[in-house]
Amino acid sequence: MAATRTFSIIKPDATRRNLTGAVTKMLEDAGLRVVASKRIQMSREQAEGFYDVHRERPFFGELVDFMISGPVVVQVLEGENAVKANRDVMGATNPADADEGTIRKTYAESIEANSVHGSDSEENAANEIKFFFNDDELVG
Repeated sequence: MAATRTFSIIKPDATRRNLTGAVTKMLEDAGLRVVASKRIQMSREQAEGFYDVHRERPFFGELVDFMISGPVVVQVLEGENAVKANRDVMGATNPADADEGTIRKTYAESIEANSVHGSDSEENAANEIKFFFNDDELVG
């Protein structure tokens, strides 16, 4: 299978605890390669736009508030079946349900502050990558 790309966010709870390197190492150990990465402070407008699919859900406001509460690291990851590989190493959304050795089991503080976001499909990965990165920023 050819290498594909996916999108990842290291969330404010993880950057606040200086876990960027540890999380990235887990991603790389899972066979993913970082081809773009930047630390940003998301604006409310960016967070609302990025999570627009959840706008009508009851947790939308809290999610946006959380994602703008501190810096995040947005990344483009590349590897064989990258979306699945990333989701496997992230673990279940609820860290209580996540497998041992996954990012969320290891580092998440709660279901809300679960340390990472990852694309759920190749189509969403492409859209999420374009939301934060220009083509000339993807070097890999």
